[in-house]
Amino acid sequence: MFDTLNWDDLRVFLHAARAGNLSQTAKRMRLDHSTVSRRIAQMEASLGIAVFERHRTGLKLNETGERLLRHAERIESAVIAIHEETSAGDTQELTGSVRLATMEGIASLYLAQRFSQLRRLAPRLTVELVTSAQTVYVHKREADLFVSFFQPPGPGLISERIGKFRLGLFAGRSYLDHHGTPASLRALQDHCFVSYIEDLIQVDSVRWLADIIDQPRIAFHSNSMIAQMNAAAGGLGIVLLPSFATVDRPDLVPVLPGIAATTREVWLNVHSDLQFAPRIRAVRSFLKNTLKQDPDMQVTLAESATLAESMPEPRTADCKNA
Repeated sequence: MFDTLNWDDLRVFLHAARAGNLSQTAKRMRLDHSTVSRRIAQMEASLGIAVFERHRTGLKLNETGERLLRHAERIESAVIAIHEETSAGDTQELTGSVRLATMEGIASLYLAQRFSQLRRLAPRLTVELVTSAQTVYVHKREADLFVSFFQPPGPGLISERIGKFRLGLFAGRSYLDHHGTPASLRALQDHCFVSYIEDLIQVDSVRWLADIIDQPRIAFHSNSMIAQMNAAAGGLGIVLLPSFATVDRPDLVPVLPGIAATTREVWLNVHSDLQFAPRIRAVRSFLKNTLKQDPDMQVTLAESATLAESMPEPRTADCKNA
């Protein structure tokens, strides 16, 4: 009967609808597989109708399930609002945790070292910094906040541009000693590069090397920007890196500085349900102020490099000994 439907079952349903399989749902909710399956079956019994189509590869919402998902998300929003208001209580001290998701490079090389400043301001507030190579959907509750290099899609999403950084070419001294230093954009065709693994790229915004050179000769691939940076420092090739990645890296030499350059924006994203929660507001404010006060994160349109020289036809370069 419908009056036996409860919020705990709806929570399992929400996670299952977003994950698309029982195993991931169980992992996220810290439940065992059988409990998740039983909760879903119990909810469907209460409704008197199935909400999932079950396949060998997982779960897929049927038409009824899609309608139920929209209602359940509204209930979830109300529950979150109640939780945020009651957890704040009468105290003015910020407490709780905030899960912030972003790309590996900006997380490890820029944000992580700066969160001690927030800790001093709010000692009972904990930040969970999650690195991800793909889009993190805050409207699916995969994180509280998402810092991205693009404006992501999603219902109920509040997005704001909080910065813009420059990227430039760098290489290790050993590479330049062996292959020479390119004197022009055209000369880049004779060199080898370090870049991402093409079929593992999850977001187009990191295809930034394509802004500089057409069909580069790649000597080393990695899905990690940090690995690319260290490979270039070791002499494997030239790498395109954000300005925040090369601070205190004397082993990386700028290549065509101010000429071979591009930019990316930084976007801060939160679900509308959470935008006014004190713990979320504190982290959002900290991130915005941190980037606003950093000139390297506030590149203006006028400062953005213009790549006026056209790319020549690609030529074969020998990267085996790069």
